Amino acid sequence: MSIDLSHLSAKELAVLIRDAQKRKTLVAKRQPIAKARAAVIAAAKKAGYTIEELFGTGAPAVKATRATKTTKSAAKTGRKLPKVAPKYRNPANAEQTWTGRGKQPRWLAEYTGQGRKVEDFLIQQ
Repeated sequence: MSIDLSHLSAKELAVLIRDAQKRKTLVAKRQPIAKARAAVIAAAKKAGYTIEELFGTGAPAVKATRATKTTKSAAKTGRKLPKVAPKYRNPANAEQTWTGRGKQPRWLAEYTGQGRKVEDFLIQQ
């Protein structure tokens, strides 16, 4: 790691040195990371947990039983919703379709703004 110190004044360098020495003292007083890690693992084990359960790297000990009811909840949980077949098609461009879910597409909004009904664009099955 390199820091460009050439633009600092003597006063700024003195402040930097003082702050670096404070940080060095603080870091030196900390216990070794291996000892801290062992203490955390021991505390988790005493409480009946594993580190993976506490910090999310493993499977949870108890599965959630609450069911989600809305699609917003599904988006939050990362659950994928099934694909839905399109219900509406643009007569001017057959590649433009809409399932009827979500915001109405611009092409359909233009047609409905001209007085046509959404039902006029239903795909015949």
